[in-house]
Formats: sequence, C-alpha cells, structure tokens
Amino acid sequence: MAAPQPLSTASALLPFQREQILIGGVWSGADSGTVIEVNNPATGAIIGTIPKAGRAETARAIDAASAAFKIWRAKTATERSAALHKLADLILANVDDLARLLTTEQGKPFAEAKGEVGASAAYVRWFAEEARRLYGDVIPSPWAGRRIMVTKEPVGVVAAITPWNFPSSMLARKIGAALAAGCTIVAKPAELTPYSGLAWGILAEQAGIPAGCVNIITGDAKEIGLEMTSNPIVKKVTFTGSTAVGKLLMKQSADTMKKISMELGGNAPFIVFDDADLDAAVEGAIASKYRNSGQTCVCANRF
Repeated sequence: MAAPQPLSTASALLPFQREQILIGGVWSGADSGTVIEVNNPATGAIIGTIPKAGRAETARAIDAASAAFKIWRAKTATERSAALHKLADLILANVDDLARLLTTEQGKPFAEAKGEVGASAAYVRWFAEEARRLYGDVIPSPWAGRRIMVTKEPVGVVAAITPWNFPSSMLARKIGAALAAGCTIVAKPAELTPYSGLAWGILAEQAGIPAGCVNIITGDAKEIGLEMTSNPIVKKVTFTGSTAVGKLLMKQSADTMKKISMELGGNAPFIVFDDADLDAAVEGAIASKYRNSGQTCVCANRF
C-alpha cells in the first residue's frame, strides 16, 4: 500500500482551522518561525502546521491576560453571562464545522465529534448561568453587633493545559469556568489536536469577549508548562492529563504557591455482581471500554 500523501496546507484549510497562536487579540506565528506538523490519525496525512511557541510567547500571553483581567473583572455578572451565552450560541451555530475539524485532527467518528461539540456548548451555557450565581455568604459573628461577610473574587490569570482525547470539551470546562468567575486565561491545547483549541480563540473574538481574555498558545509543551507554572502573574493552574505530568506541574507551581486543580489518569474497575442484568452489563461494558476508541480517563480497565 502506498504511503499516504500530505495535504497542501495552503489550500486545504478547514473552517476554524487557524495556524497561528492568539496573544492579546493578535494572531501570529512563533518568534522562531518554527512549526509543528499536525496529522490526520486516520490517514497519516499532514493537515497543517501550528507555531512552535515557547516561554517568551507564553510570557507575553500571560501579560496580555493580566492586562485584560482589569477589564474583564470589572464586567458585571450579567455582562459576563451574556458573553458566555453568545459563545455557546456560536458553538451550536457551527457544530458541523467544529466537529469536522475535531474528527480530522483527532480521529473520532463524526457523530461522536458532534456530541463533544454539543457538550462543549452545554458546558459554556451552564457556566453562563453560574456567572450570575457567584453568591457570597454571611456568617454569624462571635461578637455582638458585627457581621462576617464572605465575597467571592476572581483569582486572576488562569493557565490551562488540556489533552488530545477531548480537545473541545476539556477547554470548554476550563475557559467557561474562568470567564464566568471573572478571570482571564492562557490555554495550551495538546499539540496532537491543536486546531479545536485554537478555534476557541476565533469563537471568543466572534462572541465579543475582550482581547486578551482568552489567549491560546501551541508549541513546546515543556517550555510552555514551565512558564505557566513559574510565572508569578499566573494565580491558578488547571490541568487534565497524565498523573506523571500532573505531579511535575504541581512541583513547578510550588514556589509561586498557585491554586491548582487537576483531573489525572485513572484505572477504572467495571464490577458485575451475580444478580446483575448481564445483557445490560455487556452493553455498558462495551460503551465504557470502546467509547472514543477506548481513550478516555474513565475507560473501564479492569473487569
């Protein structure tokens, strides 16, 4: 069988396929001009390239997010909610194009890709409503005539690193939450599936979210991760991926005392009891084991 032939990246770009990084509302290449090739896993064909950015570009993205934070945090909860609803509307209006892009770079069936894109919109919609429910609290005071009040404030710049198996929905959960809380974000999608991540930059622009609130960086994972974890401007790191990388990011974040949230690898058991409905158990086992080609963090690994 002949080897698959590369596609011409100049003439075969799909809708929402952006081959640049987004920093402070400006799309550009890497400082070095170097790129990373992106392949279609089904055919092996090269579908495009992305900038191989490093620490310098990441630092500028963090600075841009910090500048935009002053603008975004000043928005009312209603204004942030409206922007997120607009973002969800845009996702749903472009489901087919976004799903086609996802399938091309990640390989999952088109129906599953449409499901993921739809779930992404649902996540954003949920966070749009949560933006209006960032309630504080009043706590009984041990002193007469006084009240203890708790208010919730955005932490600041958030750094997000996401995996390749759900390149759209994982970013939806991180970007949506950050923006709803009044934070700005610098996100690094996986280099295997970068276009679904870069598409979030396009969608954020179309939704009218101010420049710098959403920044998307692709490139050298170690260099980008090191800048995200060591830069004192970043106040929170959120990561979905392997346990080994999660441990590394926690160590790198220790010196600057960042808030951290992580969803790491698992080893999920599938237990069938003696009185179980075996037909239902088999159906559930197949769905669990082979969903997304078995490449999920909750895939059944032990029966």
